[in-house]
Amino acid sequence: MKDFFAILRRFVSPYKKYLALNILFNLLTAFLTLFSFALIIPILQMLFKIDTTHYTLMHVGDGSLKEVAFNNFYYYTQELIATYGPIATLGALAAALVVMTGFKTGTAYLSSYFIIPMRSGIVRDIRNYVYDKITALPIGFFTVERKGDVMARMSGDVAEIENSIMASLDMMFKNPVMIIVCLGMMIAISWQLTLFVFILLPLAGIVMGRVGKRLKRQSLEGQNQWGVLMSTIEETLGGLRIIKAFNAEDKMRRRFHDENQVFYRLSNSVARRQQLAHPMSEFLGTTAIAIILWFGGALILSGTSNLNAADFIYYMVIFYSIINPAKDLSKATYSIQKGLASMERVDKILNAVNPIQSPAEPEALPSDGKPVGVEFDGVTFSYDGQVDVLHDVSLRVAPGSTVALVGQSGSGKSTMADLIPRFYDPSAGAVRVGGKDVRSLSVAQLRSLMGNVNQEAILFNDTIFNNIAFGVEGATLEQVRAAARIANADEFIMATEQGYDTPIGDRGCRLSGGQRQRISIARAVLKNPAILILDEATSALDSESETLVQQALDRLMDGRTTIVIAHRLSTIRRADLICVMHEGRIVESGTHDELLAPAAAGYYRRLVEMQSLQSESDNR
Repeated sequence: MKDFFAILRRFVSPYKKYLALNILFNLLTAFLTLFSFALIIPILQMLFKIDTTHYTLMHVGDGSLKEVAFNNFYYYTQELIATYGPIATLGALAAALVVMTGFKTGTAYLSSYFIIPMRSGIVRDIRNYVYDKITALPIGFFTVERKGDVMARMSGDVAEIENSIMASLDMMFKNPVMIIVCLGMMIAISWQLTLFVFILLPLAGIVMGRVGKRLKRQSLEGQNQWGVLMSTIEETLGGLRIIKAFNAEDKMRRRFHDENQVFYRLSNSVARRQQLAHPMSEFLGTTAIAIILWFGGALILSGTSNLNAADFIYYMVIFYSIINPAKDLSKATYSIQKGLASMERVDKILNAVNPIQSPAEPEALPSDGKPVGVEFDGVTFSYDGQVDVLHDVSLRVAPGSTVALVGQSGSGKSTMADLIPRFYDPSAGAVRVGGKDVRSLSVAQLRSLMGNVNQEAILFNDTIFNNIAFGVEGATLEQVRAAARIANADEFIMATEQGYDTPIGDRGCRLSGGQRQRISIARAVLKNPAILILDEATSALDSESETLVQQALDRLMDGRTTIVIAHRLSTIRRADLICVMHEGRIVESGTHDELLAPAAAGYYRRLVEMQSLQSESDNR
């Protein structure tokens, strides 16, 4: 259980007050349980003439505290019988039992009342920690991990932690207190019998522990398979258009059904082993009671103990009151083992190391709003540490200039753009912004200089206003509309039913491709970045939309340092510098006219000729 208490040490600190109150009321519940059971002895002994001893009132100092307490309790019971008769005394003791039980159930409720904020709070905190870590981790983490599996960890695994570990918190703090207090009373009644109990209970615990360890391993396998299922569902929803276009529904169904069958078998195995907890604890508990009945009876019959029949019955009542907490504790242990498997998967995110960190004392960049330059100095980069995507790339982008990166797919263009805002760090060399290595700058300040417009406009299921104002605190409607006008978006926005308050659906599905891209450009305009990165911003658009978007981009690029990645060479003719990339290297650079000069017969010229041929073919 050390893993369970390690989790508590990590997350329980803000809830120490609730934990202390829970333990306090659990102690009160345990003591009230013992005292309510104690009423059984005088009922048995005095009302039914088992004990005919005449008791006199004792004072503190006349004997031990235990002797004084028990003697005086019997004395007052004896006086009640003499004064009001046995039936009235029986009623009074029954009423006292009800009152004691009322107090006991009240304290039991209060113990649960105070554990609930702790239980719910820890689950809330874990969700927050996981989400915060997901947003903080570099993009490279998610190129290795499947998105569906990450979603499964945040939803299914956190829910399992809530249902298994946190739901068992009350039992883990209440039942041990009850067991310890009852064992203390049992020792007071008969230490020989209790010593025998101490031999039996650890044997039962060893049996339960062996089964619980295997449950954790199977639960981990089940949660991993749940992550596979979530990944398949995420891929299906994201690629539904392609699945239908290629008549691949049956293939995806078979794949999902096979994966679901594996999860079914694992779930059955885990559930069966978990259900074993109650029958096993029931059997072991009954076996223990039978053995103690035999051993205790033998002590009384042999006369080797001062234990009498009434004390033995009270002892058995107390011991039986331990059985249910012990069974609940064993079930809680099983649940916790199941939840620990989920915590192990969640910890893979929480303990993931983020290599993209701001330095302790970051250098400062000028905040005057003027364009800043970008420089690649002998940059080499690899995603997996084995195959280099960039090879010793050097490039200088002057402040306020536009540099275009062109080349075949996989040549390293987008990778270069991703190194500027430190989505990744180079394996060798340095990337500089404003003359300073990006690794010496605050990540937040560095990215505040950047504006991105990608091939796929990444929008959120929110209103148009909130999508344009995304990342800009306190933006007004006037500022948002001004940005939208620059992006050629204000006209179509105002034509919608609710204007800027119109919801755009999941990923902007209610808008056309050109409209989504212009919303994305308006968002970049509102941010007013010093460095603009355009990654195939018009390649997925039709001619009319491309014209509108290109006009918006031209206005956006004015006076900014701009990195343009494009396959369509018509979009980069006016760039100050065009760099042609091939297999991770810059193989040519110059202006459009320089690269097409008669003396030039390199990659760029071939790219232009190939696109010209493609355009002629499309026009036929």
